[in-house]
Amino acid sequence: MTLNCRGKLIDLEIPKVMGILNCTPDSFYDGGKYKNEEEILIQVEKMLIDGATFIDLGAYSSKPNVAFVSESEESSRLLPVIECILKNFPDTLLSVDTFRSEVARKSIESGAVIINDISGGSLDENMMQTVGNLKVPYIMMHMKGNPQTMQFLANYESIVKEMLFYFSEKISQARGFGINDIIVDPGFGFAKTLHHNFEVMQKLELLQFLEVPLLVGISRKSMIYKTLQTDAQNSLNGTTFLNAIALQKGAKILRVHDVKEAVECVKLFENLKNN
Repeated sequence: MTLNCRGKLIDLEIPKVMGILNCTPDSFYDGGKYKNEEEILIQVEKMLIDGATFIDLGAYSSKPNVAFVSESEESSRLLPVIECILKNFPDTLLSVDTFRSEVARKSIESGAVIINDISGGSLDENMMQTVGNLKVPYIMMHMKGNPQTMQFLANYESIVKEMLFYFSEKISQARGFGINDIIVDPGFGFAKTLHHNFEVMQKLELLQFLEVPLLVGISRKSMIYKTLQTDAQNSLNGTTFLNAIALQKGAKILRVHDVKEAVECVKLFENLKNN
């Protein structure tokens, strides 16, 4: 499996790590941590040195009941950061976490190379057509509703079966708009109870039937810290454990706050697999 990022082919035979950089004041773990250009560049450099292949930028927190952010505000948070990073680290492969097609378009035109959409096109009917026109990889996540309503929609007869139907339909729709490189994200924590999250992790290998790369983002999420009766700040060990399970079950991209530990996880997994 490969991804074409503006002509640069990324081979996913060995799983890759995507570092998270939140340009928001209210993210559940690192909101407001990177307030200025210097802090952003220090963190980007650290993630690149630690081995991140991609860096994922978000400017609109998707945690439940988050405050509304206008499209113009989201763009004003994102675009200067994209330009700043690429000015200082021009080879960086930037992913942009947005569900808005215009924000996606502006971000790609500013130099980003991947769109990461928590709604899989459900919150903006123009998203897939826009991504298809831009000819960039598209990460589609499983979610019901939106961040304001999702916690009330965690009802499933068979969550993995429903997820497979959801992604099959979304992939077919995306192909129709000319999107060649598609990545699926099961959306841990989005419209899912604690039980649902662990059921999806337990059966994660079934998503390989979709025949597209699988991204897993469980970094410091509530499924970890609620189970361990701790908090996000003390959930790195749990994150690393579940990342290892995800790799065993076919994950090709780990989306994480802690790049060094995830890269080490991939290295150990590859050595175990090859011996």
